[in-house]
Amino acid sequence: MGGGEYVCTLSEELQQRAKEEINEDPERRAQDIEHIRDWLKHQPHIKARTDDWTILRFLRGCKFSLERTKEKLDMYYTCKTLCPEWYKNRDPQDKKLRSILELGALLPLNGSSVRGARTVLARMGLPQAVVYNMDELTQGSQLMLELLMEEDEAVSITGIEIIIDIEGMTFTHVAQMTPVFIKKAMTMLQEGYPVRPKGLNYINTPAAFDTVFNIFKSFMKEKMKRRVHIHGSDLESLYKEVPKEVLPVEYGGTNGTIEEIKKYWLDRVDARRDWLLDDENYGVDESKRPGKAKTSADLFGIEGSFRKLTVD
Repeated sequence: MGGGEYVCTLSEELQQRAKEEINEDPERRAQDIEHIRDWLKHQPHIKARTDDWTILRFLRGCKFSLERTKEKLDMYYTCKTLCPEWYKNRDPQDKKLRSILELGALLPLNGSSVRGARTVLARMGLPQAVVYNMDELTQGSQLMLELLMEEDEAVSITGIEIIIDIEGMTFTHVAQMTPVFIKKAMTMLQEGYPVRPKGLNYINTPAAFDTVFNIFKSFMKEKMKRRVHIHGSDLESLYKEVPKEVLPVEYGGTNGTIEEIKKYWLDRVDARRDWLLDDENYGVDESKRPGKAKTSADLFGIEGSFRKLTVD
């Protein structure tokens, strides 16, 4: 995708879903894109991509509410600027980043959950991952997620379903999942990205998982809490949410091996190197924001949440 004028690549079924689920009107689409593009031109603090496809993704992620689309675009570029540790230095040929991407900590799978959402596998407890910190692993994962959103138009309609495999996660990583880190990740997923998370499936969860998970939950919107499924080590329970034919062989599925999936995505990352490098040019300049500048504390501060937590 990318480039100038939008050309639809969706199946008839997905075009129908777009009308029913996210209020997309093909007659009005170009006009809505133009409206948002014009609005962006008048935001002195936002430097955004203004091609049709980028704007359309945000419109879809906000069910074509123009006001929500503006808020989300501002939020997305603000988050990216205030989180340089995740969104800067994303050259896939950089030695360190390359070694992180080669772990395959986050891999989009080719297929859908029972809810018709594109499935993504996150494996944060890989034994080799201990040499990296959570920010480095997250940088690699966010890069993959953004590449998926950029490359697969269907995702802008279907949303994503994430399988989070906790197996092997060490105390070293858990200790880095501070409330601020978790708030940052949840803010980006729920308020920054123009993609609808349709489900979170946790598998191979250890006994100590509840403690960290309760912090995650405190930053989840009610809608998100209802979409959480904790399967423990019971893969049969996972298959009810994500069919076997979508899963890799290592998870009892028939959809290729982790190694094959990893290779496919590394090739895609290389093919989109220019896009990734160019992407670092976009963000916000807080000194030009009308009204009060935003800080990390405004977006990812946790004082309020924790007052709320102690009362519960």
